[in-house]
Amino acid sequence: MAESGSRLTVGVVTESRPGESRVALVPKLVSRLATRGLSTIVERGAGAGAQLADEAYVEAGAELGDPWQADVVVKVAAPTAEEIGKLKRGTVLIGFLDPRGDPDGIAALEQAGIRAFAMEAVPRISRAQAMDALSSQSSVAGYRAVLLAAEKLNRFFPMLTTAAGTVPPAKVLVLGAGVAGLQALATAKRLGAQTTGYDVRPEVGEQVRSLGAQFLDLGIEAVGEGGYARELTEEERAEQQRRLTEAITKFDVVVTTALVPGRKAPTLVTEDAVRGMPAGGVVLDLAGESGGNCELSRPGEDIVAHGVTVSAPLNLPAGMPAHASELYARNVTELLELLVTTEGELRLDFSDEVVAGACVAGREGSES
Repeated sequence: MAESGSRLTVGVVTESRPGESRVALVPKLVSRLATRGLSTIVERGAGAGAQLADEAYVEAGAELGDPWQADVVVKVAAPTAEEIGKLKRGTVLIGFLDPRGDPDGIAALEQAGIRAFAMEAVPRISRAQAMDALSSQSSVAGYRAVLLAAEKLNRFFPMLTTAAGTVPPAKVLVLGAGVAGLQALATAKRLGAQTTGYDVRPEVGEQVRSLGAQFLDLGIEAVGEGGYARELTEEERAEQQRRLTEAITKFDVVVTTALVPGRKAPTLVTEDAVRGMPAGGVVLDLAGESGGNCELSRPGEDIVAHGVTVSAPLNLPAGMPAHASELYARNVTELLELLVTTEGELRLDFSDEVVAGACVAGREGSES
């Protein structure tokens, strides 16, 4: 039997993580929630990082106040221990909760009696595409990664023909052809670069080529479950590394996006590869928060090694908070609407694979 209750309040909090400028709900979606009978309580300044004024929320129908006592609290980053203490028992929490990387945090939510739904745990199935926050934020990250690489490169991206001669286009290699990688390829192509993509999943080659890029085939496949790459064997990894190192030396820019869920990011760009790149080249590592795809990466820093800039920026979507927040808020709203009835009552139906998959704490004791 599904759980039901009174009409709900939705709390929108100010993010406390350093550098986090996104907000979990934008004003234009407040009225959409209101059609479900949900009222929204916004913490003062919650949208400031995304240039969303408190007045905009009020005009959309929200109330300014304490969101931590709401029935549903929506966040971007996982709550701190102090923030968990602000939540009342039975609260539904929605956000990026890092269930694989922070089991202690999930245990704390469980102990506090919080019913937590992790956006990164939403099953990657067709029906849940509108809730896929990993994809929406990865798209932002891929776009920004190429803009940063273009800024750091000591030459033009596009081919230029001038009276002084012709400048050839920069050669850009993107490692990993998931959402971030494909967006990076598309952005680099728009900027006029000569683009190449690589992934251990051969079936994505068609997607890479559809963006006008070449596909780098090293002859090694690693098709995994859920659209991710599986972890390579030691032998496969060694051979992949040898072939990849040789290929990398031919590119001006390398953007890395390879991740394996719940594991340290695989090392794809070795120091030898960096040493062989053209002077002034750039490695833009999007996997810094998971250890980095480049052997020389220092999370959150730029370094210069062998004449090449190695950059591992953190939380790139926060650098474009307006659109990143809007996309994320849509994902959150879609999931929230799955958890409530059209009359605004909570209904946690754990026979639904999306609800069951996204719930990472507080499922025990809930009716289904």
